[in-house]
Amino acid sequence: MNLKLPLRLSVLCACCVLIIVAFRNRFTPSTFDIIIRQGTIYDGSGSKPFIADLAIQGDSIAAIGNLSDAIGRREINANGLVVSPGFINMLSWADQNLLKDGLSMANIKQGVTLEIFGEGWSPGPVKRKTTQRADSLWTTLGGYFQWLMKKGVSPNVASFVGQTSVRNYVMGYENRKPTAAELDAMKSLVKQAMEEGALGLGTSLIYAPASYASTEELIALATVAAQHGGMYTTHMRSEGDFILEALNETFRIAHTAQIPAEIYHLKINIARNWDKLNILINKIDSAQKAGLKITANMYPYTASGTGLTSRLPLWVQEGGAKEMRKRLRTPSIRKKVLLEMQKGIPYKNSDPKDVMIMGFRLDSLNKLYRGKRLDEIARLHGKNADETTIDLIVRDKSRIEAIYFLISEDNMKRMLHLPYVSFGSDAGSQAIPENAEEQGVHPRTYGTFARVLGKYVRDEKVIPMEEAIRRMTALPARNLNIRKRGTLTIGNFADVAIFDPATVQDHATFENPHQYATGMIHVLINGKFVLYEGEHTGTTPGRFIRGQGSKRP
Repeated sequence: MNLKLPLRLSVLCACCVLIIVAFRNRFTPSTFDIIIRQGTIYDGSGSKPFIADLAIQGDSIAAIGNLSDAIGRREINANGLVVSPGFINMLSWADQNLLKDGLSMANIKQGVTLEIFGEGWSPGPVKRKTTQRADSLWTTLGGYFQWLMKKGVSPNVASFVGQTSVRNYVMGYENRKPTAAELDAMKSLVKQAMEEGALGLGTSLIYAPASYASTEELIALATVAAQHGGMYTTHMRSEGDFILEALNETFRIAHTAQIPAEIYHLKINIARNWDKLNILINKIDSAQKAGLKITANMYPYTASGTGLTSRLPLWVQEGGAKEMRKRLRTPSIRKKVLLEMQKGIPYKNSDPKDVMIMGFRLDSLNKLYRGKRLDEIARLHGKNADETTIDLIVRDKSRIEAIYFLISEDNMKRMLHLPYVSFGSDAGSQAIPENAEEQGVHPRTYGTFARVLGKYVRDEKVIPMEEAIRRMTALPARNLNIRKRGTLTIGNFADVAIFDPATVQDHATFENPHQYATGMIHVLINGKFVLYEGEHTGTTPGRFIRGQGSKRP
């Protein structure tokens, strides 16, 4: 009997099986959940774009390249469209919007996939006046995000812990130095928030009660954030007459606390200060060369938005809005406030013609004054601008939202060139309300990111597309130490914005702000379509993005 024959047959059969398997592996296409075909890919790194396919499996990017042999359970033709990482909004006030409506319509329509909260005020810590037990009555930053994730939201979300919230929790609106016990309590709250996932410490030092804190107090809190891998981010004490001094304070905090620092909405207000831009840029460059990690963000508009109360001296705002109005109704105090306003305290106030009122709480005042400039309102009111400001704040019982036209277009364009500057809307994210004509908002609410891509990239060519996208994606992700987001890289989470570079455009104006941006075609968050063919899908795949100091993954 020839024993070699069965052996030879076995080997031959085994070889045939290997050939068949190899043949099938070579010619049987791979299957992915989603394939985006032939898009112009800007990967977020700042490199030149390239045309390729991008595959998504589950919540992650699975492949990039020539995927002609692959099959997508869902396929998108992106020929002629830009495919980029989803945009990161470095300064968002959408935390309240998302509680009411988790869709984040205004920003999803611009490609924003991550909202960052915490400019001074953050969703926690917060005290509750009721003892009622309910999941929605959170008291900590972590509790807010637990509730939000339970509710479901479209965008990813993250937050700094707000120094204003921390100080208010411990000291209220008192204008004094904290006791040792109070400072320890504030440090403990920062530590807790960092362990719950905060990205760092956020401040808004131009407003009370944050403005009552000394530099030493801020250093103490920033040091805690630094110990947990966080960043210090700040609306500095001044953006006008004393901006250079405010910048020095930021450097001191960063150096002493050994913490990276970010400047909120970098700008220089009021024409008499515009020529300080060169000094400001040179100081930041010098600080960076000296080893400090200094970055900034901005919005692409020549007007800011804040309350009319910013024209009042800070001391009169101690104790909160109710106490402030009580003081303003007292003749002797009102006289002192008017005298200080005349002298330019807290700073040399902007010209009333440069201040446009967005709206009031009272319908009667809206009918008279909404949308008008402060100088015109003063004439109609029959008093000067300072007296009119006080009268309106007391009567409306609100801070009265206003637009301040104080920024140089040339300066703003120069800041667009700075490689360390990312973008933030400094606004909420909402659907257009039914009574839009009665609600004033800054146009940045609907147009920040689309305005950069349309007006300043395509139309005016201030910066190239690849650089603009880098500073909307990889730069903020790196600054915040957020992993696996910000670039189109295999293994990263599939946060993707797909838009038409020829039509992307903001439409919101100061006179008619409630207009969505256009040109964004598809948006995916964690591998799920939240925008498809320009329409919101209603899906809520957003996640809480935790900072590096979190005790949870």
